[in-house]
Amino acid sequence: MKNLELQKYANDVRKGIIASVHSAKAGHPGGSLSAADVFTFLYFEEMRIDPARPDMEERDRFVLSKGHTAPGLYSTMAHRGYFPVEDLLTLRKLGSYLQGHPCLSIPGVDMASGSLGQGISAACGMALGAKLQKKDYRVYTLLGDGEIEEGQVWEAAMFAGFRKLDNLCVIVDNNNLQIDGPIDTVCSPYPIDKKFEAFLFHVIHADAHDFDSLRAAFREARETKGMPTCIVAHSVKGKGVSFMENQASWHGKAPNDEEFAAAMAELDRIESELSQKAEKEGEA
Repeated sequence: MKNLELQKYANDVRKGIIASVHSAKAGHPGGSLSAADVFTFLYFEEMRIDPARPDMEERDRFVLSKGHTAPGLYSTMAHRGYFPVEDLLTLRKLGSYLQGHPCLSIPGVDMASGSLGQGISAACGMALGAKLQKKDYRVYTLLGDGEIEEGQVWEAAMFAGFRKLDNLCVIVDNNNLQIDGPIDTVCSPYPIDKKFEAFLFHVIHADAHDFDSLRAAFREARETKGMPTCIVAHSVKGKGVSFMENQASWHGKAPNDEEFAAAMAELDRIESELSQKAEKEGEA
């Protein structure tokens, strides 16, 4: 897929994040926005999936370990065709299937996620299961950089490295902010790369907002044999909405009506610019 197409999808994903969190009057926009490009690349180019057959046996698996960024996952899945985009506005509402964390009742969700640190363990189990059953699907899991302060993450990493789970790709959304502030002042997990390398991972650094960088990183991960891969995706919290960028205060806060209007206007301008660029490329 062309990068311009991916950029347009990612912008749609960001609009869905803002709309759903505003509608719910609760949620986590900051980390959802920082991961929007990674979500988009995984679901629109990288993973072997079929929204019409969400349970097909040969599909790649995805586990959202940082489950509070469900608005980002839901928006991506809706725009990919798993369920209606209109349903995003039911986020966290009574009776909705789209609650604050993913659950297995949602078409295409492979693992429920709640308490931080647990998702990577489930992903390891899926990857080992594929090995034992001689299946060729890959398993992807997205972690937050604050999340990796959890000890269970490193138990799972030790297991993955020891078992040589080369069908496992761990992505760390490294936006350097968690709910209480910068991760390096709360309880620093740095150096992230050296820690994963110590657990026998192949580590790749990528720009989380550059599709060429992401494409190269995921290609290298697929080509790596005999060990799991960790992609440290360097990102900006709140990416795409200027007043949310690099602000820890937007970790878990919904925009009010005025902020919602400002955010959507900014994303609408980006959409217009991308459409104009697409027209020019079509004329060239």
